[in-house]
Amino acid sequence: MLNIDNSVVVIIDIQEKLVNAVGKYSPVDKACKLAQTAKILNIPVIVTEQYPKGLGETVAPLKESLAENTAFVEKTDFSALLTPEFLDKLAATHRNQIVICGIEAHICVYQTICDLLKHNFEVYMVKDASASRNKYEFKTGVDLIKQNGAKVTCSEIVLFEWLKTSKHPDFKSVQALIK
Repeated sequence: MLNIDNSVVVIIDIQEKLVNAVGKYSPVDKACKLAQTAKILNIPVIVTEQYPKGLGETVAPLKESLAENTAFVEKTDFSALLTPEFLDKLAATHRNQIVICGIEAHICVYQTICDLLKHNFEVYMVKDASASRNKYEFKTGVDLIKQNGAKVTCSEIVLFEWLKTSKHPDFKSVQALIK
């Protein structure tokens, strides 16, 4: 299970044009809850932006949910691990459990997960905080992610695995995010 002291959240390319392209499948709400919980529990977050000049910046609601010390990495590669700055920021966390979500699940999220697994990270893909433009491509991406050895989960499972108990001092703050 996930552990607060060993987790890092990676949010892939939840940017203006990509969010518009996925339409009703938007993962913004769930990604915001992950980001807000990470802020409450002091879990580091790395956000990637795929070619922001063309695809826009990270959407405002998500930016507003992030802690001030959130690391942002611009990239043009589909796998974030091909961007040296991302690898540096990830290594600086000294954590091995990667909680990952984003757009597009079957491209950038998938390729990043494959490379994380090759580097022996324990990877948890948050399905309800991820999306693709096409439902079939999303399902295929998730199937491949599972086949490659990542765990596929949802945002509430992640939040409650981090808390472990209703006696956690931040339980009420996190619970308020999902009510």
